[in-house]
Amino acid sequence: MSPELISILVLAVVFVIATTRSINMGALAFAAAFAVGTLVADLDADGIFAGFPGDLFVVLVGVTYLFAIARSNGTTDWLVHASVRLVRGRVALIPWVMFALTGALTAIGAVSPAAVAIVAPIALSFAARYGISPLLMGAMVVHGAQGGGFSPISIYGSIVNGIVEREKLPGNEVTLFLASLIVNLVIAAVVFVACGGLRLWRQGSVTEADGGALKGRGELRDQPPPTGAGTTTDPGTHPSPSPSPSPTTTATATREATPAPTSSLPLTPPRVATLLSLAALVVAVLVLDLDAGLTAITLAVVLSAIWPDDSRKAVGEIAWPTVLLICGVLTYVGVLDEMGTITWAGEGVGGIGVPLLAAVLLCYIGAIVSAFASSVGIMGALIPLAVPFLAQGEIGAVGMVAALAVSATVVDVSPFSTNGALVLAAAPDVDRERFFRQLMVYGGIVVAVVPAVVWLLMVVPGWG
Repeated sequence: MSPELISILVLAVVFVIATTRSINMGALAFAAAFAVGTLVADLDADGIFAGFPGDLFVVLVGVTYLFAIARSNGTTDWLVHASVRLVRGRVALIPWVMFALTGALTAIGAVSPAAVAIVAPIALSFAARYGISPLLMGAMVVHGAQGGGFSPISIYGSIVNGIVEREKLPGNEVTLFLASLIVNLVIAAVVFVACGGLRLWRQGSVTEADGGALKGRGELRDQPPPTGAGTTTDPGTHPSPSPSPSPTTTATATREATPAPTSSLPLTPPRVATLLSLAALVVAVLVLDLDAGLTAITLAVVLSAIWPDDSRKAVGEIAWPTVLLICGVLTYVGVLDEMGTITWAGEGVGGIGVPLLAAVLLCYIGAIVSAFASSVGIMGALIPLAVPFLAQGEIGAVGMVAALAVSATVVDVSPFSTNGALVLAAAPDVDRERFFRQLMVYGGIVVAVVPAVVWLLMVVPGWG
């Protein structure tokens, strides 16, 4: 058995054990990386740690730290109430506002994870406050980011168009942008309907004070048990059942804990400083091109130093189980990359003599690998692999490149990708194990369905 095949089988075993035994998958992945890297790939510790996502670690820690402070001092409540006023109480519009906001940020040049890191904590705080499915809100944020991600001036668009030019392939910047935008818009609409969006429309307008009542009545099926119900909320741990309060008690307690309307949430000095910090994060990332994680940690430390009482518990609210999960899995994927497993799979597909079959398999490889690794990296590897059979003229280059780009990025809702991990880490007051499984199942559906659909719509007709 080849080393590459062994590494893939070990990854499958990690998934099975983590799912059936409720062990943190990241811890298992670290152990697997050590075993496979040492015994199969003959890597030393430096080679194994080469795949550790240090930048993502800092982003996850920094962003969740900063927004934990924002939740502690009431800034996120203030933002949520302000958002309700902005849309005149139509809560159903908020997911689409978040879709448009992240799409606009990436379209004008923001890196997709940076846009998600900025928008997701606010969006998911709003979801928790008004009983909106966290899966719906998280998916809208990520698909919005990917919808705008291939504009001609965006990071993704510039990279893919540059690869196309370097490989001397026919290209169409507008087609690439519209393909990604339309696919993500359609998926967002489907998720909106499937996750209770129509019910939000039927509820009509609400006031700020209504949000707790909506959540207390449990009108949306994806909401977790209330805090204090005795359920362990970290991914990869066993839930600890305890007697649940009655629906009446839950609704009453939730309404009592509901923040007062915006008029009773004044802009105190800590809240003003936190809002300025969030604005500074946006400027630093989008204008000054600074690292989102390092900037967020710096801002959080400054706030903690000035108002220690408001932020004393913030470090404990950093999503440490999620950090372990994501960093462990991506370290193992880094071992796969070091030992050539990803290139081995791509070259095997590229050697198939049937161009259309090779095209759909490359789309699936792009989707599967990108669900765990860098979308940009996989696009940079797969587009050159497609050059030999694109040169035969049987497949349109424009359609193939668009299909590969969409397949490799639309799956970023996976909890193992950077965007999915940010959504998972940013969600407050959720059963994280349940939310993790929802994201994993949803990501699996996207991986299974979207590559085939974009292949059928973009590659088979022979665009370009």
